[in-house]
Amino acid sequence: MAEPQQEKRGARRFALRVPVSVNRPITNGDHQSEAAQLRDVSARGICFYLDSAIEHGAHIGFTLTLPPEITLTESIRVQCEGRVVRVE
Repeated sequence: MAEPQQEKRGARRFALRVPVSVNRPITNGDHQSEAAQLRDVSARGICFYLDSAIEHGAHIGFTLTLPPEITLTESIRVQCEGRVVRVE
């Protein structure tokens, strides 16, 4: 009988389905913006679905709008920068 896999994540993840705009570098220092769908979020990162391939380790920027149901006030636009740490 196989043993259950131990959870490796260091922070709890919360399902959150909102659109996100991903800004990523392309050739010659230019950037390209692409629409994506957020899957979940934690204190240490986000997971989103993107239609095109992206490289592990790529530096990206992303913008999402948190709805009033989350903020308990008005919608809040959040701009972030990060690095791709996992690609499936």
